[in-house]
Amino acid sequence: MTNAWTDIKNSDLVVVMGGNAAEAHPCGFKWVTEAKAHRGAKLIVVDPRYTRTASVADYYAPIRQGTDIAFLNGVIKYCIDNDKVQWEYTKNFTNAAYIVKDGFGYKDGLFTGYDETKRDYDRSSWDYVIGDDGFAVVDMTLQHPRCVWNLLKEHVSIYTPEMVERICGTPKDKFLKVAEMMAECSSPTKNMTSMYALGWTQHSSGSQNIRTMAMLQLILGNIGVRGGGMNALRGHSNIQGLTDIGLLSHLLPGYLNIPTEKEVDFPTYMSTRGFKPLRPGQTSYWQNYKKFFVSFQKAMWGAAATPENNFAYDYLPKLDVPAYDVLRIFEMMDEGKVNGYFCQGFNPVLAFPNRGKITRSLSKLKWLVTMDPLETETSHFWENHGDYNDVDTASIQTEVIQLPTTCFAEEEGSLTNSGRWIQWHWPAGSPPGEAQHDNWIMGQIFLRMRELYRKEGGAFPDPILNLSWDYANPQEPTAEELAKEINGRAITQLTDPTDPTKVQVEAGKLLVNFSQLRDDGSTSSGCWIYSGCWNEHGNNMARRDNHDPDDTGAYLNWTFAWPLNRRTLYNRASADMNGKPWDPARKIIEWDGSKWSGYDVPDIAPTAKPQDVGPFIMNQEGVSRLFARGLMRDGPFPAHYEPFETPIPNVLNPKIRGNPVARVFQNDVKQFGTADEFPYAATSYRLTEHFHYWTKHNPVNAALQPEFFVEISEELAKEKGIELGGWVRVWSKRGSIKAKAVVTKRIRPLMCDGKAVHVVGIPLHWGFMGAAKKGFGPNSLTPFVGDANIETPEYKAFLVNIEPTTAPVGV
Repeated sequence: MTNAWTDIKNSDLVVVMGGNAAEAHPCGFKWVTEAKAHRGAKLIVVDPRYTRTASVADYYAPIRQGTDIAFLNGVIKYCIDNDKVQWEYTKNFTNAAYIVKDGFGYKDGLFTGYDETKRDYDRSSWDYVIGDDGFAVVDMTLQHPRCVWNLLKEHVSIYTPEMVERICGTPKDKFLKVAEMMAECSSPTKNMTSMYALGWTQHSSGSQNIRTMAMLQLILGNIGVRGGGMNALRGHSNIQGLTDIGLLSHLLPGYLNIPTEKEVDFPTYMSTRGFKPLRPGQTSYWQNYKKFFVSFQKAMWGAAATPENNFAYDYLPKLDVPAYDVLRIFEMMDEGKVNGYFCQGFNPVLAFPNRGKITRSLSKLKWLVTMDPLETETSHFWENHGDYNDVDTASIQTEVIQLPTTCFAEEEGSLTNSGRWIQWHWPAGSPPGEAQHDNWIMGQIFLRMRELYRKEGGAFPDPILNLSWDYANPQEPTAEELAKEINGRAITQLTDPTDPTKVQVEAGKLLVNFSQLRDDGSTSSGCWIYSGCWNEHGNNMARRDNHDPDDTGAYLNWTFAWPLNRRTLYNRASADMNGKPWDPARKIIEWDGSKWSGYDVPDIAPTAKPQDVGPFIMNQEGVSRLFARGLMRDGPFPAHYEPFETPIPNVLNPKIRGNPVARVFQNDVKQFGTADEFPYAATSYRLTEHFHYWTKHNPVNAALQPEFFVEISEELAKEKGIELGGWVRVWSKRGSIKAKAVVTKRIRPLMCDGKAVHVVGIPLHWGFMGAAKKGFGPNSLTPFVGDANIETPEYKAFLVNIEPTTAPVGV
């Protein structure tokens, strides 16, 4: 989320695509209603279903799931064709002027360098021309035929309103109305914000869905400004914190990378992370990578991480594949290559794709440990519940160990919301029964493992034996201790690099923020982006001052936001080349002739002159990227690819099935269905009355939405002889479910390339445990395929068939 929930009130146009904020984020949606009530903001919703968000929208347009890139590329084309571009922003704050290598091209749905056997690209041609001075070559006039701007114009030229209608099923007049409303936000004094969620991420082209809207926002000049931005609506209260702290399988905390097997030593690892600026005078803040990495290693291994052993670089695992994400782990489990699985606060039987494969994989384990405050379907995957979980219990030999944990209301610690605000909370009650805090459980597991390594040795016990565990009570580290460890401290006395006579931080003291991190082993920090959350000033996450000068929505003294308490990322882009706000009425920061100041923490060095340093300080270019170079596996520009299961062939390139570099295992290819057998386009979604798989244990929520259902149009119901409230069977190539039918006007057939496409909506909150009636979920039907860049499964677009049936048999 580039901005914050509270900043949405500053928008002139709110666009909800790939989400249903009123339903899934009802508290945050308050700020949309604030924008509508006090600024006269308009709300656009583009969605396959007429949702609760659409019911309060100023304009709604239907779209077939999985076609958002075609829609947004069409809007980009509309803006280019109609000169709806914030030119000063685009020329100076994006890479529109950069010249791309002659070898790069795009033809027949593929970029240069594609290897069909490997299902991957050689991305060496996806880069800039580098001049003799070592910097990227640019043409600020945008006349060069190989500049990014002209390549982008050519790339989106096919996405006419007529083509958008063919692919997306969005009527031409509705598409043009949406495009017109978005394009008006190219004015420096009219801002648009994008709100998206899992409706964009859970696709085989999910990353590119988001990137396409980001490119549109850059062309309109809406990144870094009040009321603008790309706002990812995270589901749980702490999903943002999950990714920040490194719980993704290929990352360390603070979005540092786990080394690969090719990076055999620390110098090799660092050689690709220098990130030399590609234009003169740019910041390229990742040049500080070594400071962040070494400080993390010191937090992990303390005195055992020394310059002599490259700060314990060899203690880290080295990936032999890009990531051990959930798809890969369960593929390996299904192949019998995994003995045990720790499942902490998650419910794979309902949450991972192709439930039949998930259950089969768990059945091949020797042991499964679940850590959860509730009885989950995963803990009970071996129980037979009739149609709801039809397994042969006697044949499953997996030993299941349940470790009951506390829920968030029984814990102390921090939660990081969508807007990067790290908010401290205190326990409201004591754990019931045998429930224990996760910190205690993890502490016990570690201490016992370390003792086993001490007694029995092992191939390489050093990372376990030398792990830093300096807590007052080693049995259970406290949230306060962990927060301070994450913030970071000075291991030795730190002096000012420009004046060694001045002491910046005494040894043992907490760092002010990550600007004080060093790469020589004199500092530690568990997660550099969180540094500043708890320093010598105290627990900044616990601050609750809601003072907001000039009603900006920043609330700088309410809790702490990473990085550096900044509320709007790239906020230097809110001002023109002279440092003056594009819109004086929505100032964030401005240049006063000697420094940047204003209502937010500047996302630039405070004394960096506006003409000299670009706003996008994390990028080597200093500007944002309309052309992603080789950083995206599936292309430097977003291209429309159909979901792997699609009701119509790819209109642009019929021979291509799905994203050509998406995560697909060979064993799963045979389980992809076709429109001949499965003619209807299904999607998953959430309901306000339930929270994932938790609240079905609560009788109140179970009463509010008591029974599993699927949602279909009146037209499809008539075609299939389905009655409102009647039982239906919905099945795919991978599984079958039974549900009550909700027949509604909220879903209408879409005409896509001359074919009527019916949509089937499937909510996900039911299972066979809890207080609610037993039910199924969409993951019984969804394909085992993931996004090309981050491997997120494709839950939002798949094929099914449907028919009337009888009630399921339960046990």
